[in-house]
Amino acid sequence: MSDTPNPKSEPSSNAEKDPHDWTTGDEKMTGAQASYLKTLSEEAHEEFDESLTKADASLKIDELQGKTGRGQ
Repeated sequence: MSDTPNPKSEPSSNAEKDPHDWTTGDEKMTGAQASYLKTLSEEAHEEFDESLTKADASLKIDELQGKTGRGQ
């Protein structure tokens, strides 16, 4: 048995990049992001902004998941 930690069970602290550091973060959000964000926006009774970038959509999804209890 190895003493080396399993990277899958103990991901490194940089496993999740800040969306603003994404190289494609300023591109238009993906179709999947738009679909999920629209659902979350409806559940949170907020307006859906179809002009968000990938990075901003990711941050808004995180925010709305907190409001709606989804993704917990």
